[in-house]
Amino acid sequence: MHVPDGFLDAPTSAATGAVAVVTIGVALVKARTELDDKTAPMAGLVAAFVFAVQMLNFPVGVGTSGHLMGGALAAVLVGPWTAILCLSVVFMVQCLLFADGGITALGTNITLMGLTTVAVGWLVFKGLQMVLPKRISLVPAQAGIGALVSVPVAALLFVGLYAVGGATGIDLGNLATAMVGVHVLIGIGEGVITFLAIGAILAVRPDLVYGARPILERRELEIRTPTSGAAA
Repeated sequence: MHVPDGFLDAPTSAATGAVAVVTIGVALVKARTELDDKTAPMAGLVAAFVFAVQMLNFPVGVGTSGHLMGGALAAVLVGPWTAILCLSVVFMVQCLLFADGGITALGTNITLMGLTTVAVGWLVFKGLQMVLPKRISLVPAQAGIGALVSVPVAALLFVGLYAVGGATGIDLGNLATAMVGVHVLIGIGEGVITFLAIGAILAVRPDLVYGARPILERRELEIRTPTSGAAA
């Protein structure tokens, strides 16, 4: 979904760039509440992992391939604000060093693949945690569903941006059909990868998964409460 230079007009690119800059600025402040001695090193690992995995494409159809976006995965592992910073760094490096996405479209790419996937993935994840039983075993599936939903939503947002400020002759209907159809398939792959990655980390170090901490803290409280009552 890396948008190249010239695909959107200047006002649309500038607007998404402004959204990206403001959100990154807010994230720099908000991330302080998420970063601790466990999350800070994990953030570096998450950025490196997403950067590496985004270089690997998997086939989703004839002549079409996709790659991990990593928004939901990063949000569940290190928190949504820290995830925004991690992905923003990834997209900046990809753009400036590997010409992956246009320089004038950098804000657009951060908004679509960074901010949108993190926000949607995290909101779906937290929504599922609110309505489902508070179990560690459900966290990978909740994260996977968040990842699955986030990708086609980002594709829909891109179609919306193109409808407002498209600068090419591509038909909007054809673009919408192609983008949403392909990114639903990519979303399925994203969901599976996120499910497996979160599940693997939970199996060995559940304390490193930011999204699982409320459940772990609640479990510890439930364990301590009977002990305290017995001691009294």
